[in-house]
Amino acid sequence: MPQPQFHSTAPSPRAHQPRTLAASLATMIDQQVTISGWLMTRRDLGAVSFLVVRDRSGTAQVVVESEGLREKLAGLQVESVVAIHGRVVAEPRARGGAELHARDIDILAQVSEPLPFELNRKTLAPSLDIWLDRAPLALRHESKRAALEITAALVDGYRSALRQRGFVEIFTPKIVGSATEGGANVFPVAYFGRDAYLAQSPQLYKQIMVGVHERVFEVGPVFRAEPHATTRHLNEYISLDLEMGFIQDHRDVMALIAELLREMLAAIGERAGAALETLGVTLPAVGDIPIVGFSEAQEIILREFGEDARGEPDLAPQHERWLGEWARREHNSEWIFVEGYPTAKRPFYTMPNPEAPAASNSFDLLFRGLELITGGQREHRYNRLVETMEARQIDPAPFVGYLDAFRFGMPPEGGCAIGLERFVAQLVGAANVREITAFPRDINRLTP
Repeated sequence: MPQPQFHSTAPSPRAHQPRTLAASLATMIDQQVTISGWLMTRRDLGAVSFLVVRDRSGTAQVVVESEGLREKLAGLQVESVVAIHGRVVAEPRARGGAELHARDIDILAQVSEPLPFELNRKTLAPSLDIWLDRAPLALRHESKRAALEITAALVDGYRSALRQRGFVEIFTPKIVGSATEGGANVFPVAYFGRDAYLAQSPQLYKQIMVGVHERVFEVGPVFRAEPHATTRHLNEYISLDLEMGFIQDHRDVMALIAELLREMLAAIGERAGAALETLGVTLPAVGDIPIVGFSEAQEIILREFGEDARGEPDLAPQHERWLGEWARREHNSEWIFVEGYPTAKRPFYTMPNPEAPAASNSFDLLFRGLELITGGQREHRYNRLVETMEARQIDPAPFVGYLDAFRFGMPPEGGCAIGLERFVAQLVGAANVREITAFPRDINRLTP
């Protein structure tokens, strides 16, 4: 059967001409090109208009001399989307050393009203809540785009470093039938007449998968129904999780973390150098990270800062800040490991120290005085797991799938979790984790 023939009387669109990115203009002097992007600024000087157009690679200066084209721009507001066709001209005063002399302009999306706030300033002027309400626009600001680029580079570095070490990326459920750690801080969801919750973490699943791949990791959202409104907490955030088998103890995990940090930060430097420059960020060095025991940390707090934290089951945020100051002063380190937290205050799957069971084979890594990573060795012995759960009045029945992995043989294993947004916020010096999060979810915010 003959195929139907379709004919169009519309002119062939110029969109067939390959698009040139702003950052490439200097390599295309005297060539006819098309750039497409957002109109950032417009200055009219006599018979000439100067535009700055932004695309994913940066910005380009455009010179408009035609009276007809200048009329076409009349009333056009910043953030309108345009395609500009013209010749590339060398211009040392322009960013990148080149500018585009326009011969035609297509308006792809017209903005006809003023923006609610200025995007072209060095800093975003509105308060945090105001710009978060208008995040689809505010995220176009160079500082917000830079933070998101750093976040992406960090995750790339994390994935790359783990793959090189034989880790397999996994994808675990975010709707679960029980709380990961037996706690109450979970979001219930309606699930066909049954109880279900948003996952607090992939902890149980990543442990199960050690029995499949030995070494696994995940990058995914986790949900904590904690009614906090602090500058360092979110109710939904991205967790960088890893778990590995055949370890000696938690120190193996700590050694891996030091290696990962070096490679993740190197990846940011390689892939997001311009973003670091935009935010004025200098990447921290990761040398030999000092390690202190939990009890020793409390003694340091008492000796150096005069507050007696002995007998407390955890470190308060102020204590973590003080330890960060001590690590910088005494060890010239932005990082410090605290190990041996009380077993009773760690999740049921945490391995006790065989020589001092009241202390656990667990740790926190503090970065500039803020808890960034929590991890440790897990209890891999089935009978001990069940005994611990019963001692803590946790019903093993909802965890039967998890426990089966240990009934049928699991090696000594351990792992950790890194809060992505918290890491980036601390890295760039943000005062609030929401500043570097595209669409944060907290106790007060469900939109946009």
